[in-house]
Amino acid sequence: MKKFVMAALGGTVAGVLLTTQVAGPLVAQEAERKTSVYEQLDLFGDIFERIRAQYVEDVDEGELIEAAINGMLTSLDPHSSYLAPKDFGDMQVQTRGEFGGLGIEVTQEDGFVKVVSPIDDTPAAEAGIEAGDFITHVDGESVLGLTLDEAVTMMRGPVGSDIIITVVREGTDEPFDVTITRDTIRLTAVRARTVGETVVLRLTTFNDQTYPNLEEKLAEEVEAAGGMDAVNGFVIDLRNNPGGLLTQAIKVSDAFLDKGEIVSTRGRDPQDGERFNAVEGDLTNGKPIVVLINGGSASASEIVAGALQDHRRAIVIGTKSFGKGSVQSVVPLRGDGAMRLTTARYYTPSGRSIQALGVSPDIVVAQPPRRPETEDDEEGQRPGRSEADLRGSLDNDSISEDERQQLLKEQQAAEDAAELRDDDYQLAYAIDILKGLNALGPED
Repeated sequence: MKKFVMAALGGTVAGVLLTTQVAGPLVAQEAERKTSVYEQLDLFGDIFERIRAQYVEDVDEGELIEAAINGMLTSLDPHSSYLAPKDFGDMQVQTRGEFGGLGIEVTQEDGFVKVVSPIDDTPAAEAGIEAGDFITHVDGESVLGLTLDEAVTMMRGPVGSDIIITVVREGTDEPFDVTITRDTIRLTAVRARTVGETVVLRLTTFNDQTYPNLEEKLAEEVEAAGGMDAVNGFVIDLRNNPGGLLTQAIKVSDAFLDKGEIVSTRGRDPQDGERFNAVEGDLTNGKPIVVLINGGSASASEIVAGALQDHRRAIVIGTKSFGKGSVQSVVPLRGDGAMRLTTARYYTPSGRSIQALGVSPDIVVAQPPRRPETEDDEEGQRPGRSEADLRGSLDNDSISEDERQQLLKEQQAAEDAAELRDDDYQLAYAIDILKGLNALGPED
């Protein structure tokens, strides 16, 4: 113990000269910084009082202070903001899966509202709103210069009422108007279906119900298919999923991983960093997985895609994701409001940040734009003639009736897959990848 104390004293003595030389300027700088902050706060108070006394109309002091707080937060980044009591209540309702509105997740870019993604089966999706669209006007009024919360407030209204939004879309020469009828938005966190031998899990959001829904619907589809041996793999469709709760992203990732890191977060203070690891247990028993993403896949969606990609647990297909790699903490405040503050960045298991970069798919597959059907298309869809259609053609006597029925079943499955390509090319591509992996068989 004495040696330790002496070593410490020696270090202190050795640093005396240096401390003596720099302590004065450092103390002076800190005092100057504090003085500057107090002066700025005094300036804020002076302006507040001047507005109260001399503005052309009476002002609501509470609203004025809330606007100042929100301005301070929104100046930091697009995801930090002040939540007034009503907005805070709305946010809490949304995480439970039901709220009123248009059904779009938005952010702000270049002063305009940018659509991160439309939500499945909502008025916005049915009206044709797409990820990447810019909203420039609401009912003829420009949103330029408004905060994101102010623009969102303009888009809110009673269920059943109409709203006209002006949209600018890449590849379209002129802005165009879209009329949308507001409705109650009920989020179904997970939808599931089986296509051929592939179970498709469509995740639309990450709210309180996402993981429980995923676990339940996956089990139902596997049982209906005849057990895990009858399933060739799983597609996790995260397209146009704007994200949500970090805890749910971790649980969903863990559902397909037996071990290893899922995600880590790092704030300003290195001691505040956290790592989240998977525990043993894979809901798919190691079956192949394809993850679908696009430009509307953000935040929690990118955590899942990045984790499964880094662990080589899944092949990621589609187009580059949105690139929101930051974590927001919601801090309740006095007066029933709250502060949404960006407190950390998150990193995938390999240590990469996808902030502003997004998750790059292993295989880039764009969704072809829909085109109207023409008479030529209909003619091209008419079935051609084959040997079996010719009068008096010979029968195939080399296969049994059971084998013939199996071949017809496989032909029908191939035709169904071809129809799926017309309806959803990216999903069809994902299912084809799983078929190819299973055709190779297990490694020796």
